[in-house]
Amino acid sequence: MRWLLTPPSSEDFARLLKAWRFWVLGSLVGALIGTAAYYLFPPAYRGQATVVVDFNLEQAWPQETDRQLFYYLERETRKLVEVAWSDATMEIVATKVGDVPVGELRSGKLLLSQPGEGGWHFWADDEDPARAAKLAATWAEAFGEQVQSGVSVAVQLADLYTLMETQTNFQPDNTLEGKIQELEGKSLGISPYIQVSASQTRNIPIHRKIGMGTYILAGGMITLVFGAFWIFFTGSKEISHAAK
Repeated sequence: MRWLLTPPSSEDFARLLKAWRFWVLGSLVGALIGTAAYYLFPPAYRGQATVVVDFNLEQAWPQETDRQLFYYLERETRKLVEVAWSDATMEIVATKVGDVPVGELRSGKLLLSQPGEGGWHFWADDEDPARAAKLAATWAEAFGEQVQSGVSVAVQLADLYTLMETQTNFQPDNTLEGKIQELEGKSLGISPYIQVSASQTRNIPIHRKIGMGTYILAGGMITLVFGAFWIFFTGSKEISHAAK
């Protein structure tokens, strides 16, 4: 068993490089195996819907430094991500699509692609292409509705706060305070300057979650790696037997 612990020699590497027939044949066999696996166990379909998010940095922080704008953008982005995965948004998707529990939606069926300022891509995976498209579109629309509702509440709260600060009469206004408390209960904590618009929720693109090329490449690489180990180990055995 000492040959297992013996490091490969220059002869082993030379023999490996000379086995060009093996590399060609192994690549072809691996590609065929990957293609067969793709058709026998096809990946799920993926639908993609898009929502454009504009944080309106110029209006929100007109005179701040780039660093402060960066922190503002990062903070508001995290808030919107929470809105996308919130109970309210997930329940809307589950209700409109039907027969999809919220837990399943959060366990990998829905994916949010690199959110930031600009296009937010909402991905949905399913074995049925039509269902994948419906999940993605419904999620994007529900997100847009929730954000617009949160922005509306934020605007109303800002107006009420301004009204309270500009009052010349310092007597407490129970009606005004009651409205503020009611709106604070509905607030999502997002900026009132955010604008969202659905740019792609109809006739959305549908494709396989993993392409055939990935299967072919993986099949070829796995075959070649195992083949390389086989050449090393069988060669080491032959050398060990010859030495004896």
